[in-house]
Order: sequence, then structure tokens, then C-alpha cells
Amino acid sequence: MKKSFQSLATKGVQKLTPYLPGKPVDELERELGISNSIKLASNENPLGPGAKAVAAIRTHCESVNFYPDGSAYKLRARLAEKFKLDQACITMGNGSNDVLELVAHAFLDAQTSAVYSEYAFAVYPISVQAVGATANVADAFPPDHATMPLGHNPETLLASVDEKTRVLFIANPNNPTGTCLSTEMLRQILDGVPEDVVVVLDMAYNEYMDEAFHFDFGEWLACYPNLVITGTFSKIYALAGLRIGYALSSAEIADLLNRVRQPFNTNLLAQEAALASLDDEDHIQKSVLLNNAGKAYLQQAFAEMGLDYLPTMANFITVNFRRDAQPIYQALLRKGVIVRPVASYNMPEFLRITIGTEAQNRRLIQALSEVLS
Repeated sequence: MKKSFQSLATKGVQKLTPYLPGKPVDELERELGISNSIKLASNENPLGPGAKAVAAIRTHCESVNFYPDGSAYKLRARLAEKFKLDQACITMGNGSNDVLELVAHAFLDAQTSAVYSEYAFAVYPISVQAVGATANVADAFPPDHATMPLGHNPETLLASVDEKTRVLFIANPNNPTGTCLSTEMLRQILDGVPEDVVVVLDMAYNEYMDEAFHFDFGEWLACYPNLVITGTFSKIYALAGLRIGYALSSAEIADLLNRVRQPFNTNLLAQEAALASLDDEDHIQKSVLLNNAGKAYLQQAFAEMGLDYLPTMANFITVNFRRDAQPIYQALLRKGVIVRPVASYNMPEFLRITIGTEAQNRRLIQALSEVLS
């Protein structure tokens, strides 16, 4: 009997479940025959890309018959200037997801293990499992913990490291919880891991964090040679559709990541838009102010509705409904409001809600009030 292709796949791939993104607006409106829907599911910047990024795309759109610069020289030079690093310390990716996978391909195999929290970003288990490595999943604080919200637990992360561990993944702020570790807690982890464990600090939402949680990337990389910091242009820079991200590390680690990086993994328009975005401080400031105002409004509204939510340093709020949240999610869809269920993270009572514009936030609260009543 002919073998199935399932049986021919590697053991890690056989057990994988595909990543499910937030439901697109077009798909919802096609399914339900509705219009004027809003999407608050994928942590996208509701302001859209800045004017400088849009102008750069228009300027270079007629050059897409040419391959992009495979090394992204100009963008890496600008990032090196921004973070006070050598260009040799920067690896470009097709979104930060790409560089997370590069780390897995460079350092993990069937004889090694990786550590991440039980409520960590879904790409970590996918990347680890795809290369056949063992996942050491660290217990997190429970949702109702008196002193620490759901997210990362430095003690259990360190306790999960064994002699086979080569990579430890930390998202800060964390997705899907929005919770954040202080610099003291991060240092506790970095000081506690063996030197041969690569610590990946995924900072996709870094620009949204309060100032007290920021730190000098260059200083930390100089202090910790095993540290890799990843960033993205998908969130505050609003270039999610162009897929561009980066990793900051020692030159030695960057060299290894570039060995497994696909040629031309960042496209021409993405490079030019990202380069322009880095100089658009006005757009960044407007995005932060909009997010902070929306966060305050939504948190107050949730409190008035008697809903618990996790404290957030990102551009989303994860709300605990204390019951199966799937019917609430479905009811919101029928009202043209898309949010994100997180049952796949073993959080079936929660919904993750992106902070939108003032009008979108008010529409969400109105729809949610009607659903819950």
C-alpha cells in the first residue's frame, strides 16, 4: 500500500497545527453578507503607515522588476545607527517571525531543547517542533495570581533549562497576554542561564512600552553575548502587509543566522518603507498617544462592565470573561466586530482585543455591551 505524504513528513511536522491568523474583514463580510466591519484582532496599527513610508513605496513601486538588495544594506545601516551597533550585528527577516525561525534552524535539532512560557507566542512552539527539538514549556503565573499577571515566570523559565537547552524564547511585552517583565526580571533570567543558551528577547511591541521598561539594546548586547533581540515594522510602524523585521545580536550569532536566511527574504518596497518609517517620529508619537488614550478608555469601560483584563504594555488588551469566550467572539462577529479568541493558547475564557481608533473602540464597547446583555 502506498504511503501517505503525512507519513513521509518529519515527525515534528506531522504533529504541527498550522498557525491561524486573525479573521480578515473580507472573509467575514463574505460569509455573513455584512459590510462596514472592523478588525481588532491582529494588533495592527489603526493609523496605517506613516506618510513617509507611503511616499517611499510610491517612489520605488516601479522598480519591483529588480531584485531587492539581498543584504538590505541601507536599512541595516540605519538600524545600526539607531541602536549604536555594527551592521554585522543585524539580521533582516520577512517579519520578525522569520528571524525567530532562523534562530531555531541555526541552533536547534532533534538532540536539543528550547524553553518558552506556556502562554507564549504561537510561533515559538511551531519553530521548535518543525526542527524536531524538544519543547520545555515553563509554567506561568495563573490568571488570578495575587501579585503577578499571566505571562512569564522567571523562576520557572530558568528551572526549565536543561543540559540540552540551546534556546530560550521570551516575548516582552508578551503576546497574547500583553504583560511585561521589568528590566530587573530580564536580567535575572539572562544572569541565570548558561552561556551556551541563546536567549531570544522578542520585542515586537517595544515601542508601546512605558519608558520605565525601556533599556539600551546596545549595552545589553555587549553585556550578554548570548542575547538576540528581535523587532518588527509590523506593529507601531504599520507595515504588517510588507513583512519586514530584524534581529540584533553579536556578529557571531548574526553570521550564523545569515547562513540559514533565504536569499532576498525582504522585498524592495518593504526595505524602502521601513527605512522611511525610522525617520517618521511624528507618526510614531501619534501612534503611541492614540494607543495610550485607547487603552485608558477600554480599561475603564471593561472595569465598568465588571470585566477583568490583564495589564498590558502592548497595543491590545486581553479580557477574561470567566466563561467560554467563543460564543461572545461569534456574537461580536455577527455585529461586524472581529477580535481574537485565544483558546489555542489554553486561554478559552479570554479574548484578545486590539486597541483601535476612538471610533472603533466605542463601537467595540457598544457591541460588547449588547452581546453581554
